[in-house]
Amino acid sequence: MVLSICPNPSIDCYAWIDGFNKGTVNRFSMIEEFPGGKGVHVALALAELEVDSKVLGFWGGHTGGWIKEQFQSRAVQFGGVELEENNRRCYTLISNNPNLNHTELLEPGPVITNEDFESFLKEFKEQSIDAEFISMSGSWPSKAPEDGYRRLIQLAKQQGTKVILDCTGKQLEEALKVGFFGIHLNHKEAEALCGSSDIKSLRKFLGDKVELIALTRGSEGLELAYKRTIIKAKIDIDPAQIISTVGSGDCLTAGILYALNKKLTLEEVAAWGAACGTANCLNKDLGMLKKTDVERLIKTVKIETHE
Repeated sequence: MVLSICPNPSIDCYAWIDGFNKGTVNRFSMIEEFPGGKGVHVALALAELEVDSKVLGFWGGHTGGWIKEQFQSRAVQFGGVELEENNRRCYTLISNNPNLNHTELLEPGPVITNEDFESFLKEFKEQSIDAEFISMSGSWPSKAPEDGYRRLIQLAKQQGTKVILDCTGKQLEEALKVGFFGIHLNHKEAEALCGSSDIKSLRKFLGDKVELIALTRGSEGLELAYKRTIIKAKIDIDPAQIISTVGSGDCLTAGILYALNKKLTLEEVAAWGAACGTANCLNKDLGMLKKTDVERLIKTVKIETHE
């Protein structure tokens, strides 16, 4: 089983709007809703790839209940802590106005207490026993400990479970103090972390704290570093085919986890990551992919191997 941690799940929304006028009423003409949050996207992608997938999160109010209903229809198991306050909604604006189109508006999400966090730790310890790999990704709810991921990673390491982390800021800083198996960063996040988006510089900066590094560069593809080997994986597609890139990094993480779980070669790990990230771009549903697209794209991945 692959376990996905999503501390701050959401309902991701496409929101159609003609324009935006300050100081007056602005109305959405249409809304489409999808289950969201980075860890939720990872879990949904793994389930679509027919991997035994489970997600742990903080489920709040009506919106949390709606997200869990979507899991039930998509063969995703779930667990975690129930909250009274609603989970957040995240809006991606769709508009003919190019200055407004694909603008994102993110709610902060619910507040959790120390008791909520301790309950989450307890369930995580129980559920992670059956997982060979754990994906931890995204932000935390308000008032969560700044070392939340570090504490989860320490529990996972005690059980010999490998963690792939996708986060930034203080949570990443704390997690690096104890080290973990794998990390996923995009080139902007890498530059903010170590002052460079070069994967060799990133590998040097991380040292022995992380074994596997997945560095994404949008249309330029994926660079995967493990020990002394660097694999570059890229898929060339017509930009006109791209519907949305929201969640592509999460689907890429799912592809890497899929290949690792299947014990494939490093080149295949990179290929599955690139194929899953690209497949998400072709799908209207935010942060989701289709297995048929992945199976078609995996045959078109261009692989380069470097030392």
